[in-house]
Amino acid sequence: MGPRNRIDVHAHYLGGTVESLFRSGFTLAGGYKIAVRWTPEAALAFMDRHEIAAQILSAPWPFAGRPDDPAFATRFCRGVNREYAELIAKHPGRFGGFTAVPLDDPETMLAEIAYGLDQLGLDGVVLTSNSLGHYFGDPFYEPVLADLNERRVPVFLHPTDCPHVDVLGLGRPSSVCEYPFDTARNIVNALYTGVFQRYPDLKLILAHCGGGLPTLGGRVAEHTTMGMGPGDAGIDPQHVAHVLHRLYYDTALAGTAHSLLPTLQVTDADHVLFGTDWPAAPEATVDRNNTGLLDFEGFSGDQLASVERHNAARLFPRLA
Repeated sequence: MGPRNRIDVHAHYLGGTVESLFRSGFTLAGGYKIAVRWTPEAALAFMDRHEIAAQILSAPWPFAGRPDDPAFATRFCRGVNREYAELIAKHPGRFGGFTAVPLDDPETMLAEIAYGLDQLGLDGVVLTSNSLGHYFGDPFYEPVLADLNERRVPVFLHPTDCPHVDVLGLGRPSSVCEYPFDTARNIVNALYTGVFQRYPDLKLILAHCGGGLPTLGGRVAEHTTMGMGPGDAGIDPQHVAHVLHRLYYDTALAGTAHSLLPTLQVTDADHVLFGTDWPAAPEATVDRNNTGLLDFEGFSGDQLASVERHNAARLFPRLA
C-alpha cells in the first residue's frame, strides 16, 4: 500500500450479480463499454497501484421491476448488497459499499435501504441523478429523502441518462454532456422545491465535482431573485450558497482546474473527496486525472491530504 492511503468514494462494482446481468445482454446507460473484468483481486491490484487504501463500491443503475419480472430490481439490488457485505468481511478495511436501491416505489426503496444499512451494515446509499424520470423534489422521493435525512448517512448521487436522452444526447455517450447536466438538474430542482429546507441533514456526495452545478451556482442563486416557477419554495441566494457549500464533490473525471476551480468557488477543500470512477474510467484516464489532481495549485499540501483521505474518513469512520 502506498503512502497516500487514499479513500476512493467513486468506484464501481461489476462482480457477481452485475456480471451475470451483463452476460444476459444488459448494456450500460451512457454509452459506456467497460473492458476490464472486475474481480476482487483486480480491484485490490488497481488500488495498490494507485495508493488507495479503500474503495467504496457502487452499482448506480436505475432499475425497477419489469412487466415479465416484477421482482427483477429487488432481486438485483439484494444480490449486490449481500455481495458487498461478503466482500467487506473478506477484505476488512479495503472495501465499503453504497446500498443499491430498487426504484419500483418508495416503500420498496425504503425496505432495501433498511436492509443494506441496518442488517448488512453498509456505508451509505447510492441514488441516481434521476430515478426513471423522478428528480429530488418530486413527491415520489419525499419518503426516501425524509428517511435519509433522519439517518444522516452519506448518499452518493451518480448521474444516469436523463429523460429524452435520445434527443438531448445528440447521438453521443451521455457521459460527455448529459451526465454533468443531469446532476445539476437534480440539485437545482431540489433547491427550488425546498428539499434542503425540509431535509437539512442530507449528506450528498456529487459525482464528478457536481457536473455542471458549480459553474451554474451563481446563476442558480441569482434566479431566486428574478422570479421562480409556480409552487417553488421561497429561497434566496444565501440559501443556495449555503446548500452548495455543504454538499460533497468527488474528483472522479474532474481532477483538473476546469472542474476544481469552480468547485472551490462554491465550497472548500474539506468538501472535496477523492474518486476514480474505475473501471468505468479506464486506468489511463485515472492516471491522467490523478496527475491533474496532484498538479492542481489550488490545494495546499494539507488540503490535498484531506481530499485524498481525511475528508472521506470523517464521513466513513469504519474506513478511517
